[in-house]
Amino acid sequence: MKKIILTVAAVFAFGFANAQDKKEGSEGFSKGDLYLSGTFNFASEKTGDFKTDQFTIAPGLGYFLSENLAIEGSLAYLSGKDVVDVTGDGDFFEVKNSGFGINAGVKYFWTPASKFSLSVGGNISYVSVKSEIEGFDSTSKIIGVNVPVGLHYFVSNSFAITSSWGGFGYSSNDNGGDGAEKTTGFNLGLDMSTINFGLIYKL
Repeated sequence: MKKIILTVAAVFAFGFANAQDKKEGSEGFSKGDLYLSGTFNFASEKTGDFKTDQFTIAPGLGYFLSENLAIEGSLAYLSGKDVVDVTGDGDFFEVKNSGFGINAGVKYFWTPASKFSLSVGGNISYVSVKSEIEGFDSTSKIIGVNVPVGLHYFVSNSFAITSSWGGFGYSSNDNGGDGAEKTTGFNLGLDMSTINFGLIYKL
C-alpha cells in the first residue's frame, strides 16, 4: 500500500492593537489582533488497483477578544473519490464526494505575546457532503465538536511555526437521511502522527 499525505497550513495575521497592548513589530499576539487563516490538505492512497484521493481547502478569520482569548471561524470546500464495497459482495464501486462546511469556535492562548505559546480550543462544525455512485447521489450532513491542542513559535517578528493535533472529538452523520441510521462517534486524538504543521505570517 502506498500512501501520500500532504498538509500545508498558512495563516496570515493583521495586528492593529495600540501601544499599550504591544509594540509595533513585536512577536506574538495581543488584544485586538485580527488574523486570516487558511488550511490545505491533500491525501492520496493506493491499494492494488484501487486509489483514493481527498482534497480540502479552508480559509478562515480570527480575532483576539482579550489578551488570551480569540474567536475563530472558517469555511471549507472538500472534494475526493473513494472505492467502496457498497453491497458487501466483493464488488467495488467508485464514489465521488464533494461538499462545503463551516466551522466556528474559540481558542485560549497561554503566553500569546511571547515567541512560544500553547493553545487549546473548542469548535463546532457543520459539513454537507454529496456522494455520487453509479448515477445515484445522496447528501450527508455531519455535525462535529472538537477540542484541538496547538503549539506556536515565532521565529521572527512576522513568521511563526504552528502545529496542532486533535484532542477530544464528537461527530454525528445522518448518512443521507431518508430513514438511514445515523452514525455517531467519539475520539481522543493523542496519536502524535496526526500532527499538522503550518505557518503564521503577521503584518
